[in-house]
Amino acid sequence: MPLPPASDTTTPAESGAPQRRSRRKEARPGELLEAALTLFVEKGFAATRVEEVAARAGVSKGTLFLYFPSKEELFKAVVRETIAGRFTEWNEEFERFSGDSAELVRYCMHSWWERIGMTPASGITKLVMSEAGQFPEIAAFYQQEVIEPGHDLIRRILQRGVDRGDFRPLPMEYAVYSLIAPMIFLLMWKHAMAPCCPATAQIDPIGFIDAQVDLLLAGMLAPNTSPTPV
Repeated sequence: MPLPPASDTTTPAESGAPQRRSRRKEARPGELLEAALTLFVEKGFAATRVEEVAARAGVSKGTLFLYFPSKEELFKAVVRETIAGRFTEWNEEFERFSGDSAELVRYCMHSWWERIGMTPASGITKLVMSEAGQFPEIAAFYQQEVIEPGHDLIRRILQRGVDRGDFRPLPMEYAVYSLIAPMIFLLMWKHAMAPCCPATAQIDPIGFIDAQVDLLLAGMLAPNTSPTPV
């Protein structure tokens, strides 16, 4: 009996299986990070178990540990993927920005809300603030990877305004917090109070940001300088 053609000896399922397995393996870290972010924001760091993360990602706990050796390392990877890893692009945008300083401040706060505040990553700040005392190593990591680079970028934004004569001389050590505080308030509101409040008591984030920018600029602008209209 003649043998069938070589092309008939392998079924489509057999020929495609290695490729699918390869794609699946490559996708696992991202799937695990997405599952971890969801659970960390929903339950907090202490209450989230690696078994839950693995189950939500559709893999075993052993597979999770192949990529992330501990829950702490998994959390750090989530922070780097969703927040800390963005500082390169933000710093590049700062260097390219050609508008005036008031426009830059407004752009900075709007951009932060669009890229972090409107995403699941917005819950990480509340998690760190809530559990810093219990997990000081997590707080120290967040300080190094997020807070310090964030402060540095905001300080550069404000110093640019002072150097250009758009802003009056500012106490930089504290002026930085003037831009950070409204954003932290929005995050805490979103993940703590907003789910419990009626529709009539909700805050429009963009409206809040614009109001805060106007108030901040009124205090920072040099004499005879008008805020950039929204």
